[in-house]
Amino acid sequence: MEYKIVNKPAFSVIGRLGSTEAGEGFIARLWQQANENFPQVAPLAKKNPDGSFAGFWGLMSDMGMNFAPWEDGFTRGLYLAGVEVESGAEAPEGWVKWDAPAREYLVAPAGPEAFSLALEHIKEQGWTLSGAVYDFTDPGSGEASQYFPIDKTYGNEVSL
Repeated sequence: MEYKIVNKPAFSVIGRLGSTEAGEGFIARLWQQANENFPQVAPLAKKNPDGSFAGFWGLMSDMGMNFAPWEDGFTRGLYLAGVEVESGAEAPEGWVKWDAPAREYLVAPAGPEAFSLALEHIKEQGWTLSGAVYDFTDPGSGEASQYFPIDKTYGNEVSL
């Protein structure tokens, strides 16, 4: 698998919020709600210089909203399905805005085994997963990837 390292500054996403407590398929339902109501937030979306949208994000967090990895073996947490917006944008009624912190990420192509392979790669490198993993879709290419926040300080114990 091919990986890249990206330093991403803090960014904001407005989307539909849900949790694993909503049961199986909740992420697909959130994306459906976000897509059906996208005209409400489209004017707030951050754009690339060519006018295309900057990106669609599935942000994850632990239940305490600390941007920590999902709990209980990555089975319990929060998910925000939305679009990247300018930092000053305010979420319309029924939408939620999260401000993701600046971090260094290992970026992996999305796929059935990508999550576990990326976690294994992080461990092999002696790095630490330092926060929640994010899903990203590039609107221009349609390519999906996952952003794994990492701490590359060597000598840390890795607990994945």
